[in-house]
Amino acid sequence: MTLETFFEKFDLFADAPNAVGKMRELVLELAVQGRLVSQDTKEESAHALLERISSSAKTRHRDSNEVDGVVAPFEIPETWAWVPLPRVLEKLTDGTHHSPPNGPSGEFMYVTAKNIKTDGVLLDGITYVSKEVHDEIYSRCDPSFGDVLYIKDGATTGVATINQVKEPFSMLSSVALLKPSKAVSNRYLLWAMRSPFFYQETRGAMKGAAITRVTLSVMAASLLPLPPLAEQKRIVAKVDELMSLCDRLEAQQHERERQHAALARASLARFTEAPTPANLDFLFHQAYAIPPAALRKSILTLAVQGKLVHQDPNDEPAEKILANIADDVLKAVRAKRMRSFRPFSAHKHETPFDLPAGWAWAPLGNLMAAEDGAMCDGPFGSKLKTEHYVPAKGYAVLRLGNIGVGYFIHGKEGHISREHFESLPSNHVVPGDLLVAGLADPLVRCCEVPQDIGPAVNKSDCFRVRLSKHIDRSYVRHFLNSPIAKAFAAEENHGMTRERINLSGAKALPVSVPPLAEQRRIVAKVDELMALVDALEAQLTAARATANNLFGAAVAELTSSN
Repeated sequence: MTLETFFEKFDLFADAPNAVGKMRELVLELAVQGRLVSQDTKEESAHALLERISSSAKTRHRDSNEVDGVVAPFEIPETWAWVPLPRVLEKLTDGTHHSPPNGPSGEFMYVTAKNIKTDGVLLDGITYVSKEVHDEIYSRCDPSFGDVLYIKDGATTGVATINQVKEPFSMLSSVALLKPSKAVSNRYLLWAMRSPFFYQETRGAMKGAAITRVTLSVMAASLLPLPPLAEQKRIVAKVDELMSLCDRLEAQQHERERQHAALARASLARFTEAPTPANLDFLFHQAYAIPPAALRKSILTLAVQGKLVHQDPNDEPAEKILANIADDVLKAVRAKRMRSFRPFSAHKHETPFDLPAGWAWAPLGNLMAAEDGAMCDGPFGSKLKTEHYVPAKGYAVLRLGNIGVGYFIHGKEGHISREHFESLPSNHVVPGDLLVAGLADPLVRCCEVPQDIGPAVNKSDCFRVRLSKHIDRSYVRHFLNSPIAKAFAAEENHGMTRERINLSGAKALPVSVPPLAEQRRIVAKVDELMALVDALEAQLTAARATANNLFGAAVAELTSSN
């Protein structure tokens, strides 16, 4: 397969993750291996070029695949040479290691890593230094037009560009200066430094803990595959051509995704008006115009607003449910099976939508089973500390990490001894209880305790919720995972660095309560639609995997025949 054929087949694997980015990497990989353009034995070899420019004996009679006795990473054409990076540079240095006074005005520009972009030096928002400061920096680090600049410190380490600024400027040490010699084209050097090979070679030796960096010594030890000068120019022309083609393919992809996103938004609007499985299919596409997570949120929002299933006027209204719960609590108090109970109020929350007929708003705390501590947070302080935990196989401590959005995550539990478990009777958790996250994001995410969990307690970062028999717990689970509940919880946020809600705030969260029969219809419809979302997402994942496999096979065929 030729490279041109490979590009012509792009549509076959366009849906592979980062397809265009991988194609760019492939082009550069072939370029530095000498497999992008043909070699011409009549051209002056890289060894002869180096000898002509410098009288160094290091390059004489050396196998092209060895550098100072070290076997090079891969084979290169006979007319090429492996050289240490400084061998093709007039200078390798960096800017000042002491950040000088700089501001919006001055005599000379001051360039840092934030100014270095792949298409050149960005002058927007540039700062300036005085002539005195500049002269001191410039005496050692003197970037000129056409030099290569390389970010060697921080998150953007590895970004390389060619300096297009003609006037002198000063630089910070986060940027390295590479002045090419006559042995190398600055454009070839740039593409080589952007190749996966060079990136891995330098990043693999990065230093630093808080701020990662490539040191000048690491760069100086890096190897460069050097072609003859004439071939360098052909490589640059070919790379430029193929990168332009990648740009066009990427632009076409973005346009297709933009058009699909517009259609998908219209389809989502239709789904909101009539939420049926029939109009879900179009919402899924390789472009992920509407992420599955967003669609799941839309389903839950519709569900708790009464827009997912029809209302039946014959259903027993929610007010009757609330009356039955209150009656159960009163009976339990009179029978001394629980302490007196004061109903919670949700009056401070403004309800964001009008409820259908037969529905009612009720604080979560008023939907609990008729028993003391039906909703509680976990023990803390002296009751449950890190030193109380024992190896696995003890009694489980359910905590924040166990709570997925609608599902229980096994393997995140802590464990305590039997004695400690028995000392915390008010926190015993049983299958069917709900666990509600009181900390972190997403706040108030909720799951049901599974049947196989065994004896357990809840930790202080989550709430155990035991609902009345008059409420469908799956409906409440869906409500607490909906954007509506998240908005209510945000009003109760007491965190500074992390979002959190306390127990009283959680008990005050308003819940939109439908008639019990409708709760069950809603749960059935949500489960149906979520299963379809899961299936469509699995199909999408499989399609992307297939495209990725096709891409890998095409690359293998190309590289084996090239």
